[in-house]
Amino acid sequence: MVVADRFTEIAGRVRNWGRWGPDDQIGTLNFVNEDARVRAAGAVRSGKSFALGLPLSEAEGIQAGFVKGRVNPSRTMNQVNEPLSADPDWICASEDIATLALQCATHWDALAHCSYGGRIYNGYPASTIDSTGAGRCGIHLLTTVISRGVLLDVAGARNLDVLDPGYAITPDDLSAACALGATEVLPGDIVLVRTGQMVHLAPPDRDLVAYTWPTPGLSIETAAWFHERDVAAVATDTLPLEVFPCQYEDLYLPVHLLHLVEMGMTQGQNWVLDALAADCAVDGQYTFLLDATPLPFTNGLGSPLNPVALK
Repeated sequence: MVVADRFTEIAGRVRNWGRWGPDDQIGTLNFVNEDARVRAAGAVRSGKSFALGLPLSEAEGIQAGFVKGRVNPSRTMNQVNEPLSADPDWICASEDIATLALQCATHWDALAHCSYGGRIYNGYPASTIDSTGAGRCGIHLLTTVISRGVLLDVAGARNLDVLDPGYAITPDDLSAACALGATEVLPGDIVLVRTGQMVHLAPPDRDLVAYTWPTPGLSIETAAWFHERDVAAVATDTLPLEVFPCQYEDLYLPVHLLHLVEMGMTQGQNWVLDALAADCAVDGQYTFLLDATPLPFTNGLGSPLNPVALK
């Protein structure tokens, strides 16, 4: 595989292998310490809350047909008003079962989600992933993902409702979004990048093709911006997180490799940010307490979630 010199140079600058020791498996989430959580609690002022997750249903799913092997969430009933005692008029219960891809809808990717050159984060062999899941860097290791969230409304900073299809977000765009929110990104913060792309999923005119391809997103140059600020994790309101197709023709999903493999930075996709952004624009507060703890699927390669921002 021919890798662009630009990618190789950035990868060398942002690599965190060994930074937290040879046994580390959570990468930049190490930045979320007690001080970061106290700072997050200090961002709660009004008590307003915002759910940032997409609905989980087969009809509302966005994966089928666009990402190989992924299926939209399906839910079936296991029992309906089933008596639990000898008296059928006493206690009855209803239960259901769900089948879903762990990278469906709003989700985090585990650090083991991607590899290249036979390695995942911290130099672990890609062979640590097998039919049982992730032997290293699984999603279950992210036991509490609670820190200060910072919304970087890149679309808003450019006076747009939604970025142009295929627009590559630059470090200057991220800095402009910081200026819009009068906010400085600090070590341990979780950064949410808004492109406005979620507008394509708004009913009744949902357009999955427009949402999926081409999409605005993070360029490879932004990896160094996150690295310099010791960002704990990053998520966007798009399917691939990064600009797709890549602005460099000889690279495919390079930001995934920079974040997950080189930096050990957890990344999230399909986050619903528009209502939060609208409120931030009104009150001028672009920081909040963010609870984005994944479901603890042992050895999982990702997890759907419903993150909550509390302002």
